[in-house]
Amino acid sequence: MQTRNDKLKKYFFIIFLSSILLSSCGKKYTPEQLTYIHGIEKLRQEKDNYMKNAPDSPFQRDKNVKFHPLNYYPVDPDYVFHSKLFRYDKKDTVSVFGTKGEERKIVRFGYVAFNMNHNSYKLNVYQGTTKDGMSYYTIWFTDKTTGDETYGVGRYLDFDLSRDTNYIYTIDFNMAYNPYCSYTPMYSCAIPRKEDHVDAAIKAGEKKFH
Repeated sequence: MQTRNDKLKKYFFIIFLSSILLSSCGKKYTPEQLTYIHGIEKLRQEKDNYMKNAPDSPFQRDKNVKFHPLNYYPVDPDYVFHSKLFRYDKKDTVSVFGTKGEERKIVRFGYVAFNMNHNSYKLNVYQGTTKDGMSYYTIWFTDKTTGDETYGVGRYLDFDLSRDTNYIYTIDFNMAYNPYCSYTPMYSCAIPRKEDHVDAAIKAGEKKFH
């Protein structure tokens, strides 16, 4: 038998899903897509809580910057793509500059490819090394929203490398985020290279903070 609290939870969940449908320009989503949208919204709430309260967040480290909830496009499953990682035969070490002018060296490891609005695009995957000597992989990009609706330097996507060379990766632009330098000049962040520009408006993920 359902308690009053259970009924209220169910009621508010239905209201939440209805609000998603009403704010998505008339798009109709499957139950699986609605579950996905709810999951991304939950992650965004968790990130807001981290940014507001965690001791190592940029807002805690720089008290001159006032926190407010991060700005996002509505979650849109149409901005989720799938691709193999196409590794470059020659993995060149290239220069990437930070927002404070410092030069960084990083390996141009491979690229992912996707089709959007009947056009083909690709984005580089870079391999870097932390101060502890650990490898990490990342995607940096700009697009037609950069400097307008989204942060002027560009946005990032995390990338977890699989040992399986046939692995199909999910490229989810709803997870595109701003580097810390977008909130406070205390940080320096990598500037995407010219070849990391997508000649389309990617209206997904995080928007400008300021």
